[in-house]
Amino acid sequence: MQIVAITGAIGCGKTTIAGIIRRLGYVVYDVDKWCRRLYYEPDFLQTIKENFPFCWQDGVFNKRILRNYVFANKAELNKLEKLTHPFLKQKFLQAIHKNCRTEDIVFVDVALLFEMGWNQYCTDIIVADVPYEIQKQRVIQRDKISEEDFLNILKVQMPNRVRIGLADYVVTTDKSLGCLKANLIELIKEIKSC
Repeated sequence: MQIVAITGAIGCGKTTIAGIIRRLGYVVYDVDKWCRRLYYEPDFLQTIKENFPFCWQDGVFNKRILRNYVFANKAELNKLEKLTHPFLKQKFLQAIHKNCRTEDIVFVDVALLFEMGWNQYCTDIIVADVPYEIQKQRVIQRDKISEEDFLNILKVQMPNRVRIGLADYVVTTDKSLGCLKANLIELIKEIKSC
């Protein structure tokens, strides 16, 4: 079974790529979705409360406060990642095991591929890329954040140029969805032929 990672910096289009591939009929796992589900688990929320108590307002967890805090403080981001990454790795390995007998190829949409060391499990790596100004505009509009918040996020992420240096394939996403889909169909044919 081929395991193909789709990764890229925030706003570079990895989720768009994953969505197109999913609509083409392939299995695509979304690690961000797995992470979001964590925040509905009572045990995990208790752990977050113990480690980041200021993220509660009137007894309600505020994820935006946590996000802003950890993206402005790398040590605190590392602390949060130590809480989330073991769960995500377990989920990833279960997904691989689940599909190893029924699928020839599966995709995983994972922002922190290299940071978590998951590249060792992947046969191929696709990195989404886009010019900086488009990336910035996408993130600020989508997440309704300031330019300062965007820059704080970029500071703690692996630069996309480093990801590109580690990639098997680079897909630029500053084109129409139709063009992007056509590019991905050809790319998947190439990956499957290897």
